[in-house]
Amino acid sequence: MTATASSAADLLVAKTQDRSALIGIVGLGYVGLPLAMEFARAGFRVLGFDVSRGVVEGLNQGRSHVQDVASADVARFAQVGKFAATADLARLGEPDVVSVCVPTPLSKTKDPDVSYVLAATNSIKQALRRGQLIVLESTTYPGTTRELMLPALEQTGLKVGEDFFLAFSPERVDPGNGKWNTHNTPKVVGGITETCRRVAMAVYEPAIETLIAVSSTEAAELVKILENTFRSVNIGLVNEMAIVCEKLGVDVWEVIEAAATKPFGFMKFTPGPGVGGHCIPLDPHYLAWKMRTLNYRTRFIELAGEINAAMPEHWVGRIVDRLNEQGRAARGSTVLVLGVAYKKDIDDVRESPALDVIRLLQQRGAVVRYHDPHVRKLRDEAIDLTSTPLTAETLAAADCVVIVTDHSDVDYALVARSARLVVDTRNALARQRRRGQER
Repeated sequence: MTATASSAADLLVAKTQDRSALIGIVGLGYVGLPLAMEFARAGFRVLGFDVSRGVVEGLNQGRSHVQDVASADVARFAQVGKFAATADLARLGEPDVVSVCVPTPLSKTKDPDVSYVLAATNSIKQALRRGQLIVLESTTYPGTTRELMLPALEQTGLKVGEDFFLAFSPERVDPGNGKWNTHNTPKVVGGITETCRRVAMAVYEPAIETLIAVSSTEAAELVKILENTFRSVNIGLVNEMAIVCEKLGVDVWEVIEAAATKPFGFMKFTPGPGVGGHCIPLDPHYLAWKMRTLNYRTRFIELAGEINAAMPEHWVGRIVDRLNEQGRAARGSTVLVLGVAYKKDIDDVRESPALDVIRLLQQRGAVVRYHDPHVRKLRDEAIDLTSTPLTAETLAAADCVVIVTDHSDVDYALVARSARLVVDTRNALARQRRRGQER
């Protein structure tokens, strides 16, 4: 390491320690905004960047658009000068640290769409200056930081590890989780060079409770992919077990609860109508795509994805069968879907299996309504619906009620009393009955 490199790194570390470093966050959504709040809470000034002027204006007025971030926190940090938002990417030269928290969706062919990362990288490149740390937090395939971001940034003539620093630190946000948040969830950090990692660790240390260093950006990228592939594979297994139990006439929930009593060698996962959110349905495809470029097929991972993707169709088939048992066809029947968020107690519908369930029911001619206390309006491709109130009358008027997302603040006792037919993909009614018995 040259003296120049050491002085640039040491200067940024010192600015981190005395909180004089300005932190930039690119992308103020479910990942970026909570991270911005943690840095502000740790005493840093934070400048947030977002391409949505509506988001920027709302945040500068103290309004949060993210469920896990209180508007009161945004307003408080804005008032004391610890947080501000802007849509002006030309200001990316101002922060000492730039954390990239932009979406990484999949294309229609299930290939990674890194256009948002590339766009952010290009904007950073235009403003990159000596002494800055750039950290990618967006989930992506292994090699993205080194193969896409690094060459673009070094086109400026600045050298990584000496003039600027580049690292990858995967987000681990779990929306709606009351126990684990951005601050107390251990954070993995990998750098392009050892100096890059050292600087990144120093930057995150004041804001994050526990840091886990790994040897490279590729290792850090793979950590996130492994975490969510692990979940995808195990959810796929238990979803297939649900189908097996159904065909054998066995209660899969009884089997799972009994298996979960084993104190070692078993981790409880539960079946459902599919998987949603930005991570589990997408992340395994990043790895599968990368390995296809290396002439290797991740068969185990792809199979789990196929099983999970088929679950909405399976449950719609169950709905049709149950309606038939009642002497009704799906066409013309009214189906009330309870819960459209991808998981309980949040307002996020990204990749929610409820969207597929609704579309498949509509294709069969059913009249679909929904109730979700967290999602007032549902707009997605051909879907344009508004949440209906959950009353005894709306429940009784439905030919079938389908529990897709088991929100905690739904009156399942009312559902059990009032609905004529219930298809429960989450075992919510049985859990409610057990709680009633325990009281």
